[in-house]
Amino acid sequence: MQVLIHKAKVIDPQSEFHDKVVDLLVDNGIIKKIAEAIDAKADTVVEARGLCVSPGWVDVFADYREPGFEQKETIQSGLEAAAAGGFTDVMLAPNTQPAVSTKSIVQFVIQKANGNVVALHPIGAATQNTDGKDLAEMLDMRANGAVAFSDGWKPLQHANLMLKALEYVKAFHGTIIQIPVDASLASGGLMNEGIISTGLGMAGIPALAESIMVHRDIELLRYTGSKLHITGVSTAESLEMIRKAKTEGLAVTCSVTPYHLALTEESLTSYDSAFKVSPPLRSEADRMALIAGLKDGTIDCIATHHRPHEWDAKTKEFEYASDGMAVQESTFNILWDTLKEFITIERLVETLTIMPRAIFGLEAHEISKGSKATLTLFTTSGSHTLAKRDTKSTGINNPFTDKKLSGRVLGIINNGQLHLNK
Repeated sequence: MQVLIHKAKVIDPQSEFHDKVVDLLVDNGIIKKIAEAIDAKADTVVEARGLCVSPGWVDVFADYREPGFEQKETIQSGLEAAAAGGFTDVMLAPNTQPAVSTKSIVQFVIQKANGNVVALHPIGAATQNTDGKDLAEMLDMRANGAVAFSDGWKPLQHANLMLKALEYVKAFHGTIIQIPVDASLASGGLMNEGIISTGLGMAGIPALAESIMVHRDIELLRYTGSKLHITGVSTAESLEMIRKAKTEGLAVTCSVTPYHLALTEESLTSYDSAFKVSPPLRSEADRMALIAGLKDGTIDCIATHHRPHEWDAKTKEFEYASDGMAVQESTFNILWDTLKEFITIERLVETLTIMPRAIFGLEAHEISKGSKATLTLFTTSGSHTLAKRDTKSTGINNPFTDKKLSGRVLGIINNGQLHLNK
């Protein structure tokens, strides 16, 4: 299969063609030629106003719910959502049933995605069945394809267990991923604690529930000399602690969700459970601090925290509704719509592909002649509206559907396959 990408601006600081408008000829999954103009009879020609091409994007934390919760999302529907969102690689949360805490489940997940245009990378559970009691066989899972370790939506609460997990993965240069939530401080909370939560009469989750966990885990990281990735950082205080730890040379990295960059606690004034997430949406000051952290490099990458739910799980009283948004298909549009006045497209692409690949040891891809074609095709021009009826994810909880947002993902090329959005 030959694909001709016509007049595309290359966004890849690693490439000699960075910031240049060129034609690219892809033949059977390999970039055969890059030039100002290519005359070839390709099977497919991709062209669009303002077309850009970058190395394939990576989602460092998403949840497809299979096995065990297929009514929310299957691996197949999740991968279709990822492709539509421009992601060539997805790191999958371990919170399935059974959890991804053995090599057999790691193998199952990889096998289910085998042959897909999107590559799936399981995150192995840090503890057996993510129960927070005993460490899982992380080395065994690593040998069978797990790229990092985490208890996902059930962050490790016991300090000694977290210490042991960090020590365990250090032996093979692995990384622990942690969502920064102290469960005891967040218990019973429904949204960010503050004036708005008080006015709405809803139990609040204090910023301290996040910052105290970030502080604890950084100190454990300092003690062990291991590697830690904090995903879903949502407060200015947490970000400042991470920034300081980085200047000290600690191996700590972090990621932010698109919705924490785009939304604040103000969204909860409608009591709409679509905006119930964990960590919760925070203040405008926190949101602007996150944008500044993304701009200055403190925040390393983007994690969609794609957490799909069926109608029954979200359409109920706010107190009982499940946490999460299914935003993988809308991620680029949310990001560019929110960030285009603050950061360059080059910086955004760095957070979507270069940094996550470096942090988690995924194969790096450069746009050069002879390289494997792992590419995302997109445009920053114009706008796009994702209609509810057109969503690939089976999750109903995407509050950004039917909204006009900036930019558009045109498709991806990966594993010798081409996926184009309609």
